[in-house]
Amino acid sequence: HCGRKLHVAYAGHQTSARYHCRGANVNHGVPSCATSFGSVRADRAVSEEVLRVLQPFGIAASLDALEQREQACSEKQRHCTLALEQARYEAGHARRQYDAVDPDNRLVAAELERRWNASLVVVAQREAELAAAAAEQEESAAADDRDQLLALGREVSALWHDPAASVAIKKRILRTVLREVVVTITDGKLRFLLHWQGGDHTELETRKQRSGEHRWQTDVETARIVTELARVVPDGTIAAFLNRAGRRTAKGHTWTKARVCAFRNQRQVPCYREGERRERGELVLDEATQELGISKMTAIRLIQDKLLPARQACPGAPWIIAFADLDLPAVREAALNGRRPVPNDPRQEALVLQ
Repeated sequence: HCGRKLHVAYAGHQTSARYHCRGANVNHGVPSCATSFGSVRADRAVSEEVLRVLQPFGIAASLDALEQREQACSEKQRHCTLALEQARYEAGHARRQYDAVDPDNRLVAAELERRWNASLVVVAQREAELAAAAAEQEESAAADDRDQLLALGREVSALWHDPAASVAIKKRILRTVLREVVVTITDGKLRFLLHWQGGDHTELETRKQRSGEHRWQTDVETARIVTELARVVPDGTIAAFLNRAGRRTAKGHTWTKARVCAFRNQRQVPCYREGERRERGELVLDEATQELGISKMTAIRLIQDKLLPARQACPGAPWIIAFADLDLPAVREAALNGRRPVPNDPRQEALVLQ
């Protein structure tokens, strides 16, 4: 909107771009314009509008392409026919010269025979070229091929998004139909004013991508696990738990301490502070077994029998136990006996060892 052209900056392996208005700073040394936005939403909005406008012309372009191809095939076949006629004429002329020569003049007769044979070879080549051109014309006129091209004409969007579509061709199309695009950012929205080559104008609007927002989004369950574990264990331990559980980042990478830290910072989740579990009155399984003086397997059996309340963010994550739950009668009894509590089931008999 300030009248200067936007600069494009690429990140990573040039898979995404960002538009910046740096003309004021580069040309005059003054602070740059505040216009800056990602390319994904902007390119998609402009492309969809261009495709919407070009959709009615898709079938017409397909028919025009068919006609041009048929004309090219017909022109090629006509040239092959004329070339064959010329070759046959030269072969006939060479034969007549050979028939008219005196047989006793062996040197001249041999040369004329050589020329005749060479002209016959050219005739055979021209006949093969004519047959190939006729076959190509028949193939181009096939009904399936024609229907397929017409179907592609109706699906301009599918052609545009096809992986085989060249970026250079897309740019040529955009420059052919658009004169310029004026961008204005207001109230967190991108407003585009498309100036078409014919003089018409179109206004578009899309939401501006917020800081830290991108197309790579971690799934909800993984985000929940990281958020819960961040209050229990450090980032390195969280990464190990997630990798053992087979969970990956939004881009399919394994988790590392740095990636967990970046994820927390993006979501504004505080990092783990040593001793904060004790302040909240929470223990992990190892700490609970030390407090009770029992083995780890005994504590797990208590949890499985629902005698000792505990929670776990995901399979393989540490069990979190409230310090107050260690004073439950069933838990204390198991700690004193040092074995699994006997279930209160009248059908189960006691095993007495002599």
